[in-house]
This record gives sequence, C-alpha cells and structure tokens, in this order.
Amino acid sequence: MRPAPLPTDLIGLIGNTPMVKVTQLDTGPCELFLKLESHNPGGSIKDRIGLSMISAAEQSGQLGPHQKHLVEATAGNTGLGLALVASQKGYRLTLVIPDKMSQEKVLHLKALGAEVVMTRSDVEKGHPDYYQDMAERIARELGGFYVNQFANPANPLAHETTTGPEIAAQLGNRVDAMVCGVGSGGTIAGLSRYFAKALPECEMVLADPEGSVLTEYVQTGKMGKAGSWVVEGIGEDFLPPNADLSRVKKAYTISDKESLETARLLLRKAGILAGSSSGTLIAAALRYCREQTTPKRVCTLVCDSGNKYLSKMFNDFWMADQGFLPRQAHGDLRDVITRRYAERAVVTLSPNDTLLVAYGRMKLYEVSQLPVLEGNKIVGMIDESDLLLAAIDDETRLRLPVRDIMTTRLQTVDVRTPVRELLPLLDKGFVPIVVDGEEFIGLITRIDLLNHLRRKLR
Repeated sequence: MRPAPLPTDLIGLIGNTPMVKVTQLDTGPCELFLKLESHNPGGSIKDRIGLSMISAAEQSGQLGPHQKHLVEATAGNTGLGLALVASQKGYRLTLVIPDKMSQEKVLHLKALGAEVVMTRSDVEKGHPDYYQDMAERIARELGGFYVNQFANPANPLAHETTTGPEIAAQLGNRVDAMVCGVGSGGTIAGLSRYFAKALPECEMVLADPEGSVLTEYVQTGKMGKAGSWVVEGIGEDFLPPNADLSRVKKAYTISDKESLETARLLLRKAGILAGSSSGTLIAAALRYCREQTTPKRVCTLVCDSGNKYLSKMFNDFWMADQGFLPRQAHGDLRDVITRRYAERAVVTLSPNDTLLVAYGRMKLYEVSQLPVLEGNKIVGMIDESDLLLAAIDDETRLRLPVRDIMTTRLQTVDVRTPVRELLPLLDKGFVPIVVDGEEFIGLITRIDLLNHLRRKLR
C-alpha cells in the first residue's frame, strides 16, 4: 500500500491530536479523558483557530496580496497559532499582549517573527490600554486586518468542524460531559454546537478562574465585577460575542492555587506537562467527576504545554513568591528569605573560585551579587562592580581567585531581627545577610521583602 503523502509544512499537522485516559488521579466513579491539544505544532489548541481565521480571511478577500498585515489581541496562545500560520504564508503580524503573560510565550512569538506590543493587564475593557481596545486601534491606524478572535465566526467553526468530531470519534461517540473554559469563547461555543447535533446528551461544563465573571453569569444571568487571576488564557471580565453558553448548566470557579497545583500534580502523577489554563479545566473536571453518583465518561482539554510556564508555575521559587507553595513558618527572618541556604536554594561561591566562575554564575542565575562561603560560614560577598573594577584595565584578572577581590566587611543581621530594622540597610544599598550565630541563613533583597508583605494580603 502506498503511504499517504507527507505534509509540506507544519500547517498540515494542526489537529488530529491524541486522547489519553487519566488513571493516576482520583476521578470518583467516572472516567476522565484528556485531549492533548498541546501536541499541535505550535503547542496549543489555538493553532486550530489561527489556521481557521486566516483561511477564512483569505477566502473572503480580507487577506491576500493587497493586505498582508494582521493585528490581534491575545493572551499568548492565539498569537502563537496566528504566528505559526502567518510565518508560513508570509504575512506580517502585530500582537498586543497583556503584561502578565509568561516570558516563554513572548520569546516564542518574537522568534516566530511577530511584532509584540506589551500593554497593561490591570485595566478593564474600555480603557485605552486594554489589550483588545489597543489592538483594534493599532489595526485602524496602520490599516491592518484586525483578526478579533472574540467575535470572529471562524473561531468557533474550527472547533465545531474539527475538535468536536475528533473527540466523538476517539471516544466512540460516548461522551457524557465536556469541560471547557472561556478565553475568546470559541472552544466552548464550537463544541456546544457540535455536541448539540451529534451527542445531544453530552453536558457542557464551564471551568472558570476565580475573579472571572462567567460562572456568575451562567448561574444568575448577571455580569458581576471582575477581579484578577494568574492563570493565563481563560477567564474574562466580559462576555465575548463568540461565547455561546446557552447549553452550559454547570460551572465551577477554580482558584489560581487549585489550578496550578492540579497542573503540577498532573505532571508528577501522569507525566503530562500542561499549562495553567489546563490546570483550571482539569481541576473542574475532577470536581465534576467526584460529585457523580453513577459512572460517566468525561472529557476535557490540555489546552497548551506547560513548557511555556517553566519560569512560573513549575518554578518553586515563583510559586512561593506568589504564596501558592506552602513553606514552613519560623516566625523570624527565614520567613522573608525566598532562597534559603538550608534548602540548597542559594547560589554561592567558594574563596578559591575564579572571578570567571563568579561572572558565569551571575549570568546564569541572573543575580548581581553572590555570597562567598567556607562551610556554612559566610566569609565575603562579591558583586558585578567588584568584577568590573578588577578587570577594567586588565581582563586577565578575571582569572584571579574570588578571595582576592571579595568584600569582607559584611552587613550581617541576626535571624531574629525585626523586619523593620532591615530598612536602613536596604536604604544604604546593602543586601542584609541573615545569620544564626555563625551559620549563614540567606540574603534578603528588596523584592524578597515586598513579596513577603504581599503574601500577607492573602
């Protein structure tokens, strides 16, 4: 038999993503299936709508030889889907992105050739810096085609004609509940329309971040006031035109903490590296499953890969800074220190290391100063200025040992020192070095102290 022709570009690999049954988590009496949209070539479910919306614009004449500039507002993944397709088709793409998005997403977009405009994530629709309003204005000013995923009918159409049929086929047309979130509204609308025709008994379930207005809307028909949330890509402060929630009868509000913990648990237990919005969906699906009294077949989505969030939700220090990762409380300055030496979390040097080693570690870990230790005792500090002054007239001095250059006049504070007494040291530009007797405990930076104060708000 002659093999099928291979795709000539990545666009041909969009869709037909795998399905997996979760057996490592408590699903009550139910079976839980995950459709791995993270296996799309751009790494997310949004590849589908990127292709669909660009193809529809080409067919309608809105894109083509006369118009090769697209503009869109995105939380990241729609931008990646558009960037993937646009790069293959030779289009220019400008994306407006809220500033809470992960750095991995932003770097990925730029590497694909997209022009990225960052804007505020703390303003609501109607504000000139709100990402959708800004994108629409840029498109108007530059004469670009505004994609507008939130109202573009090609968005839900992609899921009605591809995602839905794939799920039904993979699960043998036996799906009792489908759990979705709402970002632009296309996924839940498209799947609702497909299942209404193909599997009308399938219940549509909404997973919504705490702070979003959509759970309240499903439950009461009223729009409340939006809060803020960390999870990226889902949850809204308005009802997108594409978001058809008419068949949604059950909705779950999921906190950031539960979302992120669920995604981390999924990786540890099932080996699936899922993004933050996937954590919200899976947390809601698990709640739904555990509430049932009879067996049901439940499906939800791994919307994107967790590799876009390695510096955030899969970084223990970030999780601790945000207050999502519990840490043992001591009632002293150890509670302020983000990176404790006893937990092997401090990057250090020995006196015999060279200045080149110090430089390399500063670059690798993005720090400007490093403690120098002998055993558990701090004997010096070295910072970027020390390296610069040592090498400015003779770069070969970078081969000198740290002991020749390090500062030995140290500003140490006892671990039981009140937090307020750190302020004079910080005001003078010093980094307080926390010790317990002669034992080094860690360093406290201004951002450590701010993180400590912010955590107390929770």
